[in-house]
Amino acid sequence: MEKSNPIGTEKVSSLILKFSVPAIIGMLVSALYNIVDRIYIGNAPGLGKDGLAGITIAFPLMIIMIGVGILFGVGGATLFSIKLGQKRKEEAELVMGNAFSLLIISGIVVSLIGALFLTPLLKLFGASETVMPYAKAYMGTIFFGSVFQIVSLGMNNFLRADGFPKMAMATMFAGAGVNIILDPVFIYGFDMGMQGAALATIISQFTSMVWVMFFFFGKRDNHKIYAKNLKIRFWVMVNIISLGIPGFLLQISSSILNAVLNKTLQQYGGDIAVSGMGIINSVQTLLLMPIVGLNQGVQPIVSYNYGAKNFARIKEAMKIAITTASIIVVVGFILTRLFPEQIVRLFNQEEELIKVAAHGVVAWFWMLPVIGFQIVASNFFQAIGRPKSAMLLTLSRQMLILLPAILVLSRLFGSEGILYAAPIADFLSVILTGTWFYFGMKTLESRALEASNYNTFSIEA
Repeated sequence: MEKSNPIGTEKVSSLILKFSVPAIIGMLVSALYNIVDRIYIGNAPGLGKDGLAGITIAFPLMIIMIGVGILFGVGGATLFSIKLGQKRKEEAELVMGNAFSLLIISGIVVSLIGALFLTPLLKLFGASETVMPYAKAYMGTIFFGSVFQIVSLGMNNFLRADGFPKMAMATMFAGAGVNIILDPVFIYGFDMGMQGAALATIISQFTSMVWVMFFFFGKRDNHKIYAKNLKIRFWVMVNIISLGIPGFLLQISSSILNAVLNKTLQQYGGDIAVSGMGIINSVQTLLLMPIVGLNQGVQPIVSYNYGAKNFARIKEAMKIAITTASIIVVVGFILTRLFPEQIVRLFNQEEELIKVAAHGVVAWFWMLPVIGFQIVASNFFQAIGRPKSAMLLTLSRQMLILLPAILVLSRLFGSEGILYAAPIADFLSVILTGTWFYFGMKTLESRALEASNYNTFSIEA
């Protein structure tokens, strides 16, 4: 007899706490992969600000790899959750098996493309002659382990969807812990510099991947990966991609945005401006990763209850999620107002860079308090299987508003215009998202009322 899924019955606030806290901690730990690399590189003799610029140039390429993991991981886990809500266990396991195959194949493809076109890609993404050796040493090694990152990131979503959020968190802890330990060993102990930081990262990602695989091929999980489900079915692949495409496009747009941003900063501010943006990116990752973790915890709750037509539970979950996200970003906003220089000094001790980056932190995050709502509300549409709406909203800030703002304001005000493009984009995108979310919730309420009237009619009849 199949066990009852608590996602459909347990108290919503308890579920969000149970699912999101491990995911938030896990995402913060996961964020340490890149941030720890930047801290060690920024403070390493012989690397410093040029090393920081190198890893900043490489960052858009790493975002693409994350995007591939999200495409098949989040897309697959969303479809998996919906199938479980519909009580279709075999179809849910088929989805998981297909997603696993797609993650492996895509990881291999990314590795091959990266190895073949490394130098042209880095030039395209804004590497100067000074920075190129640093970016090449780092990214050449990272591409070698692409499949580890993509599979571990993608399958971690299925751990949460299968009801094991703590295991998902432990997987991230295992990988990030290995990275934190190995970074100083390879960078300082073996004097491997940028290549050492990258090697520590891919070893840690391999650790995470093995951890996840032991779970899904073992005996502890509720749903397993079976060999018969590894053969890719066209209808499954299409549905996974349609649900994962908003998150994927968000990452791709973020990659394009960062590439344009790096090239524009290089033009108006030089390598030091690129290094400063690398620090701003790290701070932004720390501030927003808790929201990403919150979304990951809420997603299976919303998806399952949408499949089960429990609309009141969806509304309650969204209300709690938006409130929590808003509290997180307001705390982050206060910290960037009070301690910008202290935050920057974690990454580098050069006074010129500290001055540039601290000013950037203050300017870039002016509208941070509204971003929590924008991220959570956009994710709502993905969780209920409305990928087109989710795609529009997730792309609105990055591509539709921020990118044009950077190009226009940089011509008018130079590097200062680039920094203030961010709060302008944040403000406009939250208005768009708020409007869309309002009507989305109204539609949900109408469906809940229809379902209630139907049940009443059935009982009276």
